[in-house]
Amino acid sequence: MGGAAALEKLVPVFLAFGGGVLLARRKIVPAEASKVFADYAFLFAVPCYLFGNIYASDLGALFNWRAIGGYAATAALAVVAVALAATAYGVREPRAVALRVMAGVQVNTAYFAVPVFITFFGTAAPIFPVLLFQVCVLSLVVIAIMELGRSGPGAGGPGRRLARAVGASLATPLVLACNAGILLNLLSVHVPKVVLDGAAFVGDSASPVALFALGLHLGGVGLDLRGTTREEAAILVFKCLVFPLLAWAVCGALFGVRGDWLTYLVLIAAMPTPQNLFIFAQRYDVGVDLSASIVIKSSVVSLLLLPLWIHAVGA
Repeated sequence: MGGAAALEKLVPVFLAFGGGVLLARRKIVPAEASKVFADYAFLFAVPCYLFGNIYASDLGALFNWRAIGGYAATAALAVVAVALAATAYGVREPRAVALRVMAGVQVNTAYFAVPVFITFFGTAAPIFPVLLFQVCVLSLVVIAIMELGRSGPGAGGPGRRLARAVGASLATPLVLACNAGILLNLLSVHVPKVVLDGAAFVGDSASPVALFALGLHLGGVGLDLRGTTREEAAILVFKCLVFPLLAWAVCGALFGVRGDWLTYLVLIAAMPTPQNLFIFAQRYDVGVDLSASIVIKSSVVSLLLLPLWIHAVGA
């Protein structure tokens, strides 16, 4: 796809995202409303979209194990690289290291990847396996480290904290919707058409609402580029440039992933840091300011670089 065609495809993305920024900056819609829109997308619209599409998908084609293995290997290498870099930078506390790993390796699937994939490919189905891997493996490890590092009267023992981490990771609406879709698909359970139509109706709103919420949030907090620290810049470069290139090299050269799946994986890796980073930082009181800055700035950088990645991988 040429650069002009890529930009044309991005018009709906920029419209929804930019509309949120503009309305928040003009104070027509309060920036605080971004949480309401984001909750609607995360807790309801995106799960509806995921459930209906996974249920109707060919799971054999959806779960390309070579592609998933390549992405998992890429993520593993990235985790090691970020952890070593953070330690070399002087970060020693395990929870702080885990937070930086999440910032550099995890991607924003619900609010960013789903809308982008729907816009470009007409479906977000290729995201599902990566989403499950990210939530059930990467997020689980991060939450486990955070929980095990907690202290205080309500923290409980290591076993209780680890169980809490597993529950927090696997009980999210996104994971429940994915697992329900997979289970009913495998068991060939008939879901009434009216239910699937309803899920599709709600799911169709996920893409614009998620982008609008992200724009509202950015319009409210603003963007302080001058205040970017050296550590923030390093994480942004790794997340927005190094990680997608690493996915391209590992998945393509080492795992032999070709065609559409290589395009999907590189674009997924090019997505920004998830908003959950800030939620985890607040919950566990570690790196709150760093997390907020990385989430906002990576969203802007990823959006600006998206046409280049699309042109480069031939989407």
